[in-house]
Amino acid sequence: MKRLLPLMLCLLALLPLESVVAQVVSVKDPWVRTTAPRQKSSSVYLEITATRTAQLLEISSPLAGTVEIHEMRMEKDVMKMRAIPALDLPAGRPVVLEPGGYHIMLMDLKTQIKEGDKVPLTLEVQLRTGARETVEINAIARAPKAASAGSGHQGKGHSH
Repeated sequence: MKRLLPLMLCLLALLPLESVVAQVVSVKDPWVRTTAPRQKSSSVYLEITATRTAQLLEISSPLAGTVEIHEMRMEKDVMKMRAIPALDLPAGRPVVLEPGGYHIMLMDLKTQIKEGDKVPLTLEVQLRTGARETVEINAIARAPKAASAGSGHQGKGHSH
């Protein structure tokens, strides 16, 4: 055992720092809107915080053919939604994805999303160093009225 310890420490030193430290990204209160039968899209909301500067690059789900990061913004008195290539995650500052702002769009849904369903999502985050982290979460399906009642604290006082 005494001979193995130096070898194990050498091997540990060869690992990238990101694989040794705790996860950089945490996700709070992920939820997804329920859908009507045959509805092909829905949206996901959550709060995401990175301990170090990073970007949310990709999201995938086995329940959707396509998943995109979207933003809503006013342009000439018209609210417009568009896909964005990545979402900046400033170190230590929560970024809230909520109705009327940033959100995740699930498109080409393979099944109806019903109240209480758990929708699996994989988030791909890239740190400023170039290292990537994968975060697996489950978003709980809620009807829009129940969702807003359960997450009324989110988004207050946060800026993007």
